[in-house]
Amino acid sequence: MSKSGLDLIRPVWPLQHSVEVVSTTRLGGFSTAPYNELNLALHVADDITSVGHNRALLKQQLQLPQEPKWLQQVHATTIVCADNLVPDKTQADASYSQQAGTVCAILSADCMPVVLAASDGSCVALVHAGWRGLAAGILQKALTVIRSKQSTDAEFYAWLGPAIGPQVFEVGSEVRAAFMKQDTSLACAFREHRKQSYLCDLYLLARRILAAADISQVFGGEHCTYTEKDRFFSYRREAITGRIATLAYLK
Repeated sequence: MSKSGLDLIRPVWPLQHSVEVVSTTRLGGFSTAPYNELNLALHVADDITSVGHNRALLKQQLQLPQEPKWLQQVHATTIVCADNLVPDKTQADASYSQQAGTVCAILSADCMPVVLAASDGSCVALVHAGWRGLAAGILQKALTVIRSKQSTDAEFYAWLGPAIGPQVFEVGSEVRAAFMKQDTSLACAFREHRKQSYLCDLYLLARRILAAADISQVFGGEHCTYTEKDRFFSYRREAITGRIATLAYLK
């Protein structure tokens, strides 16, 4: 993929008219191995100048209304308002906006980006949802926060961005146990693989958690960052690697 045209993923859902959402891939940027090509993270020891070029390219290609509100992600459950946020300065794993043009941003390389958007275009949230965050209740917390900000009774839709797939995401029994403490029905997202080892379906976990929170309109969840190695970074596969971005903002 040439640098003049990025390889991008957009949701197919009913909210294209009100919410802009896009996930990048690893293709089309300036970084060299092992961060090639479009690494958008500053914290992975990539050349800072290359990351700056990649971020500038992304902003130009997408004609973003402003600089994305990059977070310092720590696999916790802090949710912040992105509208007045200084990029790269706040520790959090989810952000939301009620203002048109505020670009929420999440970096990932196997963890699941989750977009939550009001059907009337009044609010959007973006969540960094790895297994730790999901087990700690980050999706439920994000929904509680954004629902409390709503002045309407608009329905919320969800889109699941690129993450490690259920055929390869091997976890220990302690991960399954963490979800069993939250809800025993989540056992359906774990398939016994080896002794004390399971294959975990992040997408199914998210769908079940969202359904329990009365989110019935859920889209996405068809990619695997681990097996689609030519298209995505994967921390589980490569350890030293870059990060893709998922961006979301109200039009």
